[in-house]
Amino acid sequence: MPSSNPGKTQGQLRYLWLSLIALLLDLGSKWWAQSSLHYAEPNHVLSFLNWTLLYNQGAAFSFLSGQGGWQRWLFTAIALIVCVVVVRLLAKMPRHQHLFAAGLSLILAGALGNVIDRLRFGYVIDFIDVHVAGYHWPAFNIADSAICVGAVLLIWQQLRKSEKK
Repeated sequence: MPSSNPGKTQGQLRYLWLSLIALLLDLGSKWWAQSSLHYAEPNHVLSFLNWTLLYNQGAAFSFLSGQGGWQRWLFTAIALIVCVVVVRLLAKMPRHQHLFAAGLSLILAGALGNVIDRLRFGYVIDFIDVHVAGYHWPAFNIADSAICVGAVLLIWQQLRKSEKK
């Protein structure tokens, strides 16, 4: 049944193309890392960047990584719930909320990328190692980056929305 207000509530599922691109970049980069890098051996790229293959059995910053395996299923379930909620939000979202839709689409891609790792391997493949003056940020991957960029877009959208009021 068509909406009585065309263009306002027809959804943003068209942004799933962004999820697909980010997901493919994540999976491709993880395949490259697995096939090209040796575990825990840094490969210098720039003065502040190494490629270092690591396996994360926990969540962000290796939270709960040493807990015996139950966390794999908890984080998988949470991510799958997030994916369902995000797709439902995109389907109902007003068409003018482009930043919000892009942000949700990137979060979806990141969640799916890490869920695929957890289901296939029991851990998430990380390989981007950023460091400054001997201090290393926890290693991450493209999925993690997509989630962070998506969250920034959501916050930016909300800040712009509150400025207009």
